[in-house]
Amino acid sequence: MNPGHFDLQSLRIFLLAAEAGSLTKAASQAHITLSAASKRLAELEKNAECRLFVRQPRGLELTPAGQGLVKHARRVLDAVNTMASELSDYASGVMGHVRISANVSAVIQFLPDDLALFLSQNPKLRINLEEALSGSIVEAVENGHTDIGIFADNVAVNSLEIRPYRKDRLVVLVPAGHPLSKVRTIKFVETLRYNFVGLNLGSSLLRRITDEAVSAGKVLKVNIQVTSFDAVCRMIQAGLGIGILPIDAISPGLLGHSLQAISLEDDWANRTLFLGINTETPLQPEAQKLYDFLSSIAEINNAS
Repeated sequence: MNPGHFDLQSLRIFLLAAEAGSLTKAASQAHITLSAASKRLAELEKNAECRLFVRQPRGLELTPAGQGLVKHARRVLDAVNTMASELSDYASGVMGHVRISANVSAVIQFLPDDLALFLSQNPKLRINLEEALSGSIVEAVENGHTDIGIFADNVAVNSLEIRPYRKDRLVVLVPAGHPLSKVRTIKFVETLRYNFVGLNLGSSLLRRITDEAVSAGKVLKVNIQVTSFDAVCRMIQAGLGIGILPIDAISPGLLGHSLQAISLEDDWANRTLFLGINTETPLQPEAQKLYDFLSSIAEINNAS
């Protein structure tokens, strides 16, 4: 097998066919003839030295090899699109790109205003922001896949250089009319009699409250898991459980109406989000500028 025989257009046709389950639809979406699309898939299978599809009466079905190629083809095409976008930026006068990975708490609460201010002062820079789980962010910084990471304080950072970024405060969120809705403050252990709406597995917030439940000798009863703060709020509104979120990540329009926020008395409810970089790989000047800027903003806000 010669990797040089794989071409981008054939991979694109392959992905279209895999997603549509139809070569006819793939050809139409790619604006080529059916015979041309069929030829490209045949050549792709020849180069791969295995079948990628099983032709069924009602369309195409991926073989195990085809399923594997889907993941690789998407990564290849995404990388090419990113490359083309960055080169286009450089051609139009952009002076550099910075890759930053941040957890959802930072993305929702702090980064919009901080990045807007930074870019107003540095209009020739581009920032590629990816939202990810805190553990994955640390790995991405360690592996050089991102320049700057922002993550919660309950993940191991190993050899990274870290600086405090922001502090946030966790609260218990309950729907209006809940037995706890009139309570002002509460200890976490007192909430464990109720079902919870939680974030997906791997999130630092879910890990934190699960660890605290275990430390208290209790079981965290997670009724539903979702992937965003907004979804947590919607599920709590619907009466499907209670939850724990940063207070500043909750829409002000919801608080006091359909949702009630209760202060947690536990010390761990006051969190620190950290900035992290890989000291073994020096930052490019544009990334160093953003890192220093976020650090300075953090110092001002954490001192106030």
